[in-house]
Amino acid sequence: MNSPFPAVSYADMQGKVALVTGAASGIGEACARQFAAQGCRLVLFDRNSDSVEALAVELGAHAIAGDVTEERAVADAVAACQTHFGGLDYAVNSAGVAGKPAALEDTTMEEWLRVTGINLTGIFLCLKHQLKVMKAAGSGAIVSISSGAGLIGTPYLAPYCASKHAVLGLTKTAAMEVAPSGVRVNAVLPGSTRTPMLEDSMRQGPELETMILNSIPCGRLGTADEIAAAVLWLCSAQASYVNGHSLVVDGATISR
Repeated sequence: MNSPFPAVSYADMQGKVALVTGAASGIGEACARQFAAQGCRLVLFDRNSDSVEALAVELGAHAIAGDVTEERAVADAVAACQTHFGGLDYAVNSAGVAGKPAALEDTTMEEWLRVTGINLTGIFLCLKHQLKVMKAAGSGAIVSISSGAGLIGTPYLAPYCASKHAVLGLTKTAAMEVAPSGVRVNAVLPGSTRTPMLEDSMRQGPELETMILNSIPCGRLGTADEIAAAVLWLCSAQASYVNGHSLVVDGATISR
């Protein structure tokens, strides 16, 4: 299914190279579709090999199956952008997990390391390798996906909340370090967005969706396409002076 969002056309994106992690579903997939609609050449990275390869075939992209917690896999994905397309202009670091709800004192070390490994270490590794290529080229834009939980407390999701807060610190630090080189680094903080990850969480209790909806002033979940539209704007030349920013896209949820 094609994205309904290419009503906005970014002429500067035509022919540019974009890397999207977590591209097989949810926000990552929506970003991949919208970049493709703008005429970008794509490298799609996800640990779900079947889904990411199917999407790559559909979009005429290059697929890489791998885990963002493994540095060699991340380095290979960035290298693939150079090998197949000659460079890297945009990167979206979207791979993430919510984790299993538990009180902090009941959270296992295994779960802590799993969630922070994907949500935080994974983005650190992506930034590390993406920035090397972009700094050498003297241009580029990176958007990492954090969460509204990166700004407020989230009971029973301590690893998720901590990792999403930390992504904002990484984003600001990276932006300050590379701004003189012409590279921009920003973050998008989605609110409750209808994605497979959220739907999996809501299946853990029928009352959870009602509770989530009641917390959103506009009365509905966001869509992956709405988040992706913000990501593309941040990557585009229209956002050329936006750097180190954390853009909340949440229907006014954390404004309450």
